[in-house]
Amino acid sequence: MKAQNSLLLRSSSSSSSSIPSFSFLFVFLFLFLARPSLADCSDYDRPEMATVGGVHDSPGAQNSAEIEGLARFAVEEHNKKENALLEFARVVKAQEQVVAGTLHHLTIEAVDAGKRKLYEAKIWVKPWLNFKELQEFKHAGDVAAFTSSDLGVKTDGHKTGWQTVPAHDPQVQDAANHAVKTLQQRSNSLLPYELHEVVDAKAEVIDHSAKFNLLLKVKRGGKEEKFKAEVHQNNEGGYHLNQMEQDHS
Repeated sequence: MKAQNSLLLRSSSSSSSSIPSFSFLFVFLFLFLARPSLADCSDYDRPEMATVGGVHDSPGAQNSAEIEGLARFAVEEHNKKENALLEFARVVKAQEQVVAGTLHHLTIEAVDAGKRKLYEAKIWVKPWLNFKELQEFKHAGDVAAFTSSDLGVKTDGHKTGWQTVPAHDPQVQDAANHAVKTLQQRSNSLLPYELHEVVDAKAEVIDHSAKFNLLLKVKRGGKEEKFKAEVHQNNEGGYHLNQMEQDHS
């Protein structure tokens, strides 16, 4: 009987001592198998961007101090890298994309040797690391100077008709934004109108004033609409919406 009790005690003791060993083995296997997924998280700390979302517009953002600061940073970085002397003028358009942080897509107007030009820049920002980096900076065209000769206005004052102008030109964009802003002010809609695209733009100049005929693609909530707008720019650079109607074509 004593021998049996001794055997039982020995067996029980052996079984109890095996539990910690089994627990340790289980934890080890769990950590080993989880290794790949844990390693994936480190991608956010690598130089490559982990793309999450698509590029979308940031209405009104081009006028913010933050975006202007990023645009000035982009111009300065470009000047350092290329030994250039561009002078920042303004932000024409601002878009953003969610990555490991935010990738800002900016259209910038800058002066190069007295001539205004457009540039497209991409700036990667991670605020929690106080990190920003210029990813891309490239020439996107010259800024159209609306003069009488450019738009077919003869020196004797007789107009030759409307002339097509670049949709991305800053003056066209300003006229389009003014039209959409005025549309919103006149509307009773709770959902804001947002300029999505200038589909077509024509202009004519008389002396120092200009008129724009625009076809605009506008978003309101999930709905997309087209509007025809006529905008007048006076001698002082101010804009006035003369006419705006929905385009059903």
